[in-house]
Amino acid sequence: MIRVLVADDEAMIRSALAALLRLEPDIEVVAECADGDAAVAAALRLSPDVCLLDLEMPGLDGVEVAARVTRVVATRCIVVTRHARPGVLRRALASGVSGFLPKSRGADEVAEVIRRVAAGGRYVDPEVAADALSDERCPLTDRELDVLRAGRRGETTGQIARTLSLAPGTVRNHVSAVLSKLAVSTRQQAVLLAEERGWI
Repeated sequence: MIRVLVADDEAMIRSALAALLRLEPDIEVVAECADGDAAVAAALRLSPDVCLLDLEMPGLDGVEVAARVTRVVATRCIVVTRHARPGVLRRALASGVSGFLPKSRGADEVAEVIRRVAAGGRYVDPEVAADALSDERCPLTDRELDVLRAGRRGETTGQIARTLSLAPGTVRNHVSAVLSKLAVSTRQQAVLLAEERGWI
């Protein structure tokens, strides 16, 4: 039997998916978790063969759960998401996730991916992989990315300037260039976009 942990903060989706997986002759659902912290605790306690993790959960997201759990337990992780952005896929693969698929897939397809991953394989949804491969290259310079990284938690222009040993006016010029290139109106929007696309 393949022992599976299911984590999703939407109760209806979590219970429906768990119920459908329980109909499979070779899959046993050993835990249902409503958030990332509960998923980590249950995975450490139960050592499931596969963790099926929703990407967007309160507290720790599915990728963060996978990163923490796979460091300690010999389990394999699959991330499911409603919004399969290329940057998220890159972050998931870098965190040791073995499977990545959108929530639009049926329970029978999810069961097949669970079997493949449990057997040591990997699976990335073809549409997500194609989007990741065709994703536009980052238009920002290394220094512009440095400015975004240094200010990703809302640091002031002065704080960013001190962190990067730049003049405040130079930081403002970089921020202005970033906003223009990304066609956004605030630095926070630029940070979110860069994180989404896996640039920072």
